[in-house]
Formats: sequence, C-alpha cells, structure tokens
Amino acid sequence: MEGDSVTLNTNVTKIRKDEDILWKYGAENSLIAQIKREKHIFPDERFRDRLKLDDQTGSLTITNTRTEHAGVYQLLISGAKRSTKAFNVSVYARLPTPNITRDYSQNLSLSNQNCSLVCSVLNVCDATLSWYAGISVLSSISVCDLSISLSLPLEVEYQDKNTYSCVLNNPISNQTTHLDINTLCHTHSGTIMVNISDYLLN
Repeated sequence: MEGDSVTLNTNVTKIRKDEDILWKYGAENSLIAQIKREKHIFPDERFRDRLKLDDQTGSLTITNTRTEHAGVYQLLISGAKRSTKAFNVSVYARLPTPNITRDYSQNLSLSNQNCSLVCSVLNVCDATLSWYAGISVLSSISVCDLSISLSLPLEVEYQDKNTYSCVLNNPISNQTTHLDINTLCHTHSGTIMVNISDYLLN
C-alpha cells in the first residue's frame, strides 16, 4: 500500500568481496541501485531518498512507496558466479471512504414508496465499488479513470428493514459505509412532502 516499505530479499547470507549487486527496474531495466566494492550507488532520481541497501546481503528496501513504483525489479549478482532474480511489486493507493447520498435526480411524488440513492468515490483505480444487502452483493462497478467519479445507484423502499452497505475494495484493503435509511431517506422525504403540501395550500 502507498506509504509502506517493501524489502526485496536476495536470499544471500553475505556478499563476497568479488561480487557486485545490481538492482534494475522496469521494462527498460534501468539501474536503480548497486553495491560495488562495498560502495552504495543510487543513480535513478525517481527513487531519490527511497532506497536502502543491506551491506551484508544486498537486499533492497523501498521506503514510502507510491503507485508509480509498482513494476518488475531485477536482481543481478555478478562475480565468480552470476545469478539473477526478478520481483513483481504491486503498490495500491489508500482507499477513500465511500459517500452515500440521496439521488434527487429521480422523479419524486407523494405516492413514491422508494428512496433513490447513490454511492460514490473520487480518484480511485484498481478498486471495485459494491452495494451489499447484508452479505449479499447487489451490484458492483470497477473503472480505472482518475478523472471521473465512480458511482453506483441503489433504490430501496422506505420501510425496508434490510441492512445495506457500500463497500470499496481492492486486493489488500476495503472501506465500508453503512446506509442509515431513517436518516437519509425518511427525513428528506418528509421535508419534501411538507414543502409540496404547503405549495398546494398556497
């Protein structure tokens, strides 16, 4: 998750004097870290102040990770014996809490027994937004576009006794907002009915 640290282990007990440790990143195999004759080298500015090398093992630690640091990291050990190892690193953004609101774009009338709702989040990618009734999934949507709001509608009856929740999740975490029908639907509905009644009396 963004902000966390991750360590890529070489599984080497101790680096020999004739060995060099090279760490490369991405499809272009850019050199990002190197131990050469016990000297640490960090040539890639994308990882400024984020990389640490273990003197004994050559293991690489990436601190304060961001989503742009996800990808393939390659370890190359050169010396009397040459070996390579690859690591695929995923970094997920921290999830915001879903926001449930009343959807007033739907037609309203005094006889309408339903409450139209929408659950929404901003600036998410690689995540799924879902409506639940208890533990059952009612609907889901997953879109990776940071320029738009991710939203999912739901219509419930005013007298519905089910427990509803909106959940945003990715493979490692989730955020949940529970629906309070009494607060979000009944209160607003009552206000609208009074306003319409007042309008008819005038």
